[in-house]
Amino acid sequence: MPDTLALTRLLNQLFGGIVASVLHAVGLPATPATAINNDFALELLVAAGLIVFFLAVRLTLSVDKPNGLQQVAEMIHEFVGGQGEQIIGHGHERFQSFATCIFLFVVLCNLIGLIPGIITPTSHPVVPLGIAFLTFLYYNFHGVRVQGPVNYVKHFAGPLWWLAPLMFPIEIVSHLARIMSLTIRLYANMLASDLLTLVFFSMLPWVLPSAFLGLHFVVSLIQAYVFMLLTMIYLSQAVAKEH
Repeated sequence: MPDTLALTRLLNQLFGGIVASVLHAVGLPATPATAINNDFALELLVAAGLIVFFLAVRLTLSVDKPNGLQQVAEMIHEFVGGQGEQIIGHGHERFQSFATCIFLFVVLCNLIGLIPGIITPTSHPVVPLGIAFLTFLYYNFHGVRVQGPVNYVKHFAGPLWWLAPLMFPIEIVSHLARIMSLTIRLYANMLASDLLTLVFFSMLPWVLPSAFLGLHFVVSLIQAYVFMLLTMIYLSQAVAKEH
């Protein structure tokens, strides 16, 4: 069992009672001292950091003299926007904020594991599962919004009406499997990266294992990019008129 982080203990002291009450209301056992775990505390830290970053960029926007934060934000905006234009096409701007948040949240949750003594939150399945489930709800919501409930459900039946009884359950299972696919891909890769780094640090001097920290960094970026890319692909399929 990993040691409880100081941040986790602080959050439990401040909000543990409230969180425990909410968990009890839905039938989950919890105590105020352990209601918030390390993973959730780190997720809150990442979310708070992103909010501070976005606020700082918004409050210091300048056309003539953009500061470093604004330049970083513009680079991220252009990168995500370029991917969205290629995958989703016209109207991708509506989904760019969600894709950007997904990318930044996942990459920061991955990279926070580089700090000594902290286990990567995304190496625990519940964290990728939560992000995957939110993505699932998001793209289905916009599919219904753009196409209407009837037309959106129709595309699960396939192009041939006589194959609908076969295609409909297959498509439903396929879409539900996306939650598992997104979860396992991110969880398995980050868990493997964490374990690999831990094993080599415990067996070898610091110089060689430090290379695995670089590997962890690269894997973190790739997995965040893949998660964002798949989110855009699912969105493009959900909102496509021909479907």
